[in-house]
Amino acid sequence: MYQLKTEADFDSAHFLSGYTGKCSNIHGHRWHVEIEIESRKLEKNGQERGMLVDFGDLKKDLRELADSMDHTLIYEENTLRPKTLEALDEEGFHLVKVPFRPTAENFSEYFFRKMEEKGYPVKRAVVYETPNNCAAYRETEEETEVVWL
Repeated sequence: MYQLKTEADFDSAHFLSGYTGKCSNIHGHRWHVEIEIESRKLEKNGQERGMLVDFGDLKKDLRELADSMDHTLIYEENTLRPKTLEALDEEGFHLVKVPFRPTAENFSEYFFRKMEEKGYPVKRAVVYETPNNCAAYRETEEETEVVWL
């Protein structure tokens, strides 16, 4: 199997609605996202001959996703009152609404799916919300290997 990995970072704020504890309040993270792709075959023809994919394309596509969330307030839909959203919008704040609770676990699946939608053979997505804490998402079980890179 051939594998590639690329990484991107973004800074954003979020909160966990319905959570009892510090994370129920708006707070920020420097999120670090790692995407691993995998294939048994390399390209046989053209400019990408001998490559799984062009690293430049892989890095650009992950970077675009990360940039779309950079310096934003990420919130779960239906967790902020319409008046609050209106006030934040009037102030010109950049908001990103997501259909899930914005946890590291859910972000790992989100990035997995988004990169998969772009046509990449994604093996795993890992999202760090701090340098020491991360969550990973993959579709298949790995019986003997659990690697946190």
